[in-house]
Amino acid sequence: MTIIIEQPQFDAAAERKVAGDPAELVLDGGFTVPDSNAFGHTFRDYDAESERKKTVEEFYSVNHINQTYEFVQRMRDAYGRLDKTEMSIWECIELLNEFIDDSDPDLDMPQIEHLLQTAEAIRKDYPDEDWLHLTGLIHDLGKVLLHPSFGELPQWAVVGDTFPVGCAFDECNVHSKYFKENPDYHNPEFNTKFGAYSEGCGLDKVLMSWGHDDYMYLVAKENKTTLPSAGLFIIRYHSFYRKPLHKHGAYTHLMNEEDKENLKWLHVFNKYDLYSKSSIRIDVEEVKPYYMSLIDKYFPGKLRW
Repeated sequence: MTIIIEQPQFDAAAERKVAGDPAELVLDGGFTVPDSNAFGHTFRDYDAESERKKTVEEFYSVNHINQTYEFVQRMRDAYGRLDKTEMSIWECIELLNEFIDDSDPDLDMPQIEHLLQTAEAIRKDYPDEDWLHLTGLIHDLGKVLLHPSFGELPQWAVVGDTFPVGCAFDECNVHSKYFKENPDYHNPEFNTKFGAYSEGCGLDKVLMSWGHDDYMYLVAKENKTTLPSAGLFIIRYHSFYRKPLHKHGAYTHLMNEEDKENLKWLHVFNKYDLYSKSSIRIDVEEVKPYYMSLIDKYFPGKLRW
């Protein structure tokens, strides 16, 4: 997300800079990670004995078996046309009220709650980075793929941690044992370290497992958003970063220099994405005018989806 490198370790004190320009990185905005999630367990613990454990593991078993190189190509071709409907960003946000993410071990509330919690937590710590506030609000909008008007795709084709397809599946991916049943696992064209790719090719040349991340990236890009490249990178790879890339440095051999720079902003973003989840509700009508102003700044009124 070039040459194999060690996963960068970010020293918040050493790299804190003045905010204002997306190129100027502020790694520590002051956010404190809670001790436990909404269920009283450690965040992102896929093995914790909770009411969510069985649902989450069943999700990843189906996801890992079915996310093949051919499947991703087919989905990108079909949904990349953006011919399903036209609607505004906020209309899309309201559609997400109907869905709960089966892959998430930390929260079982409608998606609009997560979007606003993420955006508001970022806004508090990074008041001058309005592009990052908006990125927090819209990063999961691709989950509208679950809606009947978008084909009502199954959850395994929409949510969950993402990973490259077309090369060997890394064992540090969540519930990696299920990859052994994926047809690409036994395909010599795709089951080597580089597979269909080359060293340092850049993540934009790599097919990721299909889901809401890649779809929302396509929507934003093709509708000519003026978000900075770091915002688009966050939208496209926020579900890839969590375990393999951040914790284990997997797949860094596919990254180029631009990826490495944008990864620093993804590092900032993901603690808000992962750890701002709670049972505390946000007053939607109170914060809506602010986010509407950001939508108008960075997006057209109606988008093709």
